[in-house]
Amino acid sequence: MRIGVIGATGTIGSRVVAEGLERGHLIDAFSRDAGEAAAREGRANITWANLDVLDPASIAAALPGLDVLISAFQPGNAARDLADTVRRSIADAGVYATAARALLKALESHPRTRLIVIGGAGSLEVGPGVVLADAEERLHATLDGVGLPRAYAAAVRGHRDALNVLRTSNRRWTYFSPAEDITPGERTGRFRIGEDQPVRDAEGRSRVSAEDAAVALIDEAELPRFVQRRFTIGY
Repeated sequence: MRIGVIGATGTIGSRVVAEGLERGHLIDAFSRDAGEAAAREGRANITWANLDVLDPASIAAALPGLDVLISAFQPGNAARDLADTVRRSIADAGVYATAARALLKALESHPRTRLIVIGGAGSLEVGPGVVLADAEERLHATLDGVGLPRAYAAAVRGHRDALNVLRTSNRRWTYFSPAEDITPGERTGRFRIGEDQPVRDAEGRSRVSAEDAAVALIDEAELPRFVQRRFTIGY
């Protein structure tokens, strides 16, 4: 397959790139610093290009030939400066919905291309009909637990709004909500899959490594199970 990855130098995006290459796919890697990334890239079957995820024309220009476009968009460069990404996400929480609309607009000219958006865990249900983004005390406790400031609740709701944008579309989209606690770690290839509720371990934690998130994302690219639906994973 030929897979495009937006945010290809980020924590999750870089692991999606690595997983895709390991499985023999061709990767179109998109990043704000594509020139720098290309200069240090030594792997085969990958090409680098700049792309503005907020500009439908920029996205549409990258779509020809792609089977799947995976968006790991985050404002700033989380891989280099997570604090800056957190600040930007709080300051402009609407950017996630803006990106979702731009992606869908671009797909109007390429309706057969599948889109997978990596979002947040805040739109997962923590009770019947109640999502984490709307349960303030639970949300604050979750942010405390993963070391994010409580003001980041604005970005959590921004991710939820992006999912709602996708849900109005008839394009071939999939939304991935990672576990509440997702950090670099081990690639085990062993995790459980859920849909609208967090997947929790025996201790009640919603957690997964970024490496296993990449496994799940490439699995979905290869064998679509959640077209026009959301899914999540956890241990």
